[in-house]
Amino acid sequence: MIAAMPTIVQGIQGLRELAGEHLGHSDYVEVTQEQVDRFAEATGDRQWIHVDVERARRESPFGGPIAHGYLTLSLGPRLVPQVLRVEGVKMGVNYGCDKVRFPSPVPVGSRLRVGVEVLEVTDVPGGVQAKLRFTFECEGAEKPACVAENLLRYYE
Repeated sequence: MIAAMPTIVQGIQGLRELAGEHLGHSDYVEVTQEQVDRFAEATGDRQWIHVDVERARRESPFGGPIAHGYLTLSLGPRLVPQVLRVEGVKMGVNYGCDKVRFPSPVPVGSRLRVGVEVLEVTDVPGGVQAKLRFTFECEGAEKPACVAENLLRYYE
């Protein structure tokens, strides 16, 4: 398998030039029950559809345990750098999200990747704010697992 090759952006101007572009996809990673259990422990969200494997197999409409939606979203910092790296800036910070949706579940054991699109780049004091669409996809699924408009700020 060929590893994803990131788009490497030099500075704020390089980021501005990518507005409106879809940059590609990360490699797939497997979502494991251990990850789900650790996320449940960290967040206190121990709902049975995530952590009770046997009950989820018996009672869940998904046929087994699924990842938390926010676990899926939290894989962004792991996967997005495979698609986009911004260099030549003093710092970048996560500013939040404008919109997040979870159209389909992420079954434990499935393979997940992210697609990255630069929606817009606007000026903020001392830098820019980039609105990036992250589309998380489970291998073989009809609909995305998560679509999020993330706001990132970069300062030179």
